[in-house]
Amino acid sequence: MGKLYLVRHGQASFGAADYDNLSELGHRQSVRLGEYLAAKGARFDAVLTGTLKRHAQTYAGIAHGAGMDLQPALWPGLNEYDAEAVITAIHPGPLAPPNTPESYKLHFRLLRDGLTQWMNGVLSPKGMPSYDDFVHGVTSALDHVRKQHTGDVLLVSSGGPISTAIGHILGTVPEKTIELNLQIRNSAVTEFLFTPKRHLLLSFNALAHLDGAEYAPWITYS
Repeated sequence: MGKLYLVRHGQASFGAADYDNLSELGHRQSVRLGEYLAAKGARFDAVLTGTLKRHAQTYAGIAHGAGMDLQPALWPGLNEYDAEAVITAIHPGPLAPPNTPESYKLHFRLLRDGLTQWMNGVLSPKGMPSYDDFVHGVTSALDHVRKQHTGDVLLVSSGGPISTAIGHILGTVPEKTIELNLQIRNSAVTEFLFTPKRHLLLSFNALAHLDGAEYAPWITYS
């Protein structure tokens, strides 16, 4: 039985013109995770990542911290949905940047509403696949892991694909998948056990690498 480590990327640049870059803290979170995995004795047969910059940067930090040199397999199906497109589809007018408590709450309320409609086939955000196609992109990665590997595998992605993977193996409704999505913290680790036939959820949203008072300020969600 193998183990799949699903890692959400480190803190990105929320509210900036280009979200798809790790912040300075995001880089530190990633390196710290690699150090933790090395100290734990984790050894990976393979690495899969999405193709976004924050995925590559997160894996680079993990690899640096762990002293790993595995070349990742790039898997576009592990890329995040376009949150801006989701919000624009239900609120086409301009919005203030999400840099105040009020605008932050509005951002995530609109995102939650838009995701619910997209996942139920009501909304088609511009430039995005259908939710069924999005799910297929994620499950194709899970199927690949089950069919091609027997040891431990590292997967670096985003909150949407990771929560979709959990929802798929647990059979959750869209609203529950969204709830899981919005709980996943930066650099958090979710673990699946897998056999050639199925995946089993072992742990969710863990930050063991950030245990301790000195790391409390490193815990972030966006």
